[in-house]
Amino acid sequence: MSSTKFVCIDAHTCGNPVRVIKSGGPKLIGNNMSQKRQHFLKEFDWIRKGLMFEPRGHDMMSGSILYPPHNPENDFSILFIETSGCLPMCGHGTIGTTTIAIEEGLVQPKTPGKIKMEAPAGLVEIDYKMKDDKVEWVKLTNVKSYLASTDLTIYCPELGEIVFDVAYGGNFYAIIDPQKNFSGVHNFTASQIISYSQVVRERINTKYPNCFIHPENITIKDVTHILWTGNPIDENSNGRNAVFYGDKAIDRSPCGTGTSARLAQLHAKGLLGVNEPYVHESFIGSKFIGCVEEETNLDGKLAIIPSIQGWAKIYGYNTITIDEDDPYAFGFQVI
Repeated sequence: MSSTKFVCIDAHTCGNPVRVIKSGGPKLIGNNMSQKRQHFLKEFDWIRKGLMFEPRGHDMMSGSILYPPHNPENDFSILFIETSGCLPMCGHGTIGTTTIAIEEGLVQPKTPGKIKMEAPAGLVEIDYKMKDDKVEWVKLTNVKSYLASTDLTIYCPELGEIVFDVAYGGNFYAIIDPQKNFSGVHNFTASQIISYSQVVRERINTKYPNCFIHPENITIKDVTHILWTGNPIDENSNGRNAVFYGDKAIDRSPCGTGTSARLAQLHAKGLLGVNEPYVHESFIGSKFIGCVEEETNLDGKLAIIPSIQGWAKIYGYNTITIDEDDPYAFGFQVI
């Protein structure tokens, strides 16, 4: 690499950024997006770091690169890139990318109003509604999600011992509900949640090694996100969360894979029925509408097919160059 140019379109999904790489993405080897994700991580992760981290991105930056589908019946494949890594699945990223792809003509759906998207985590079916020339909303039917473990414990500095569940919704989440030593996300600042999460996530993966591995894809493993729950801002919402990801980020959207994990947890515990809407708030109060579409099974375990509905807005167009002569070509983090 001497100098590489990337044409990008920027948007946000309910407050959280999405940067779609329109051109400049690398050619990847593999028979599916899971294999191509591994190729990207091995040889091209410098692209993720250069485009997501400072000085071209920031701590919350998230993006995607589009590829042709492997099955001609589908519309496109996707690779998710963000500060936390190259994710198997990203819900807010799917909503934002779909909005950009449709409004900017990057994808021509085989069936208007519907998209079949190949993610590293599996096939995701998408519905969307147009209003004039804009995408009004996007609803994704996510991959199989399930409750992996319940009533685990970890020690959190300042709080003490906390109890948590682990659920999968495209990534593995430690879900921390209000309890004796944690009164709810509504009583804490974002900086406090980030500080706790940095320690808790590391301790969870150390205390419970190799406990969270997807039964059908061993490349998806370990707790990568922490979902803290609490009282909603709007009394008409069902719940609120602060989702920690990366090294120091709180999701500004309600988090699509996090909401999927939350739905799987609540359904498995008998707290949410099939076809029962769940309005999920982010830390800043933006909303997704989640729903358990149906029950299924995964490796003999109860699982669900969740759906997530939200919106996104395009706000910018830019051309970014990564030059090897730049000492910060591959990005950096301050904290």
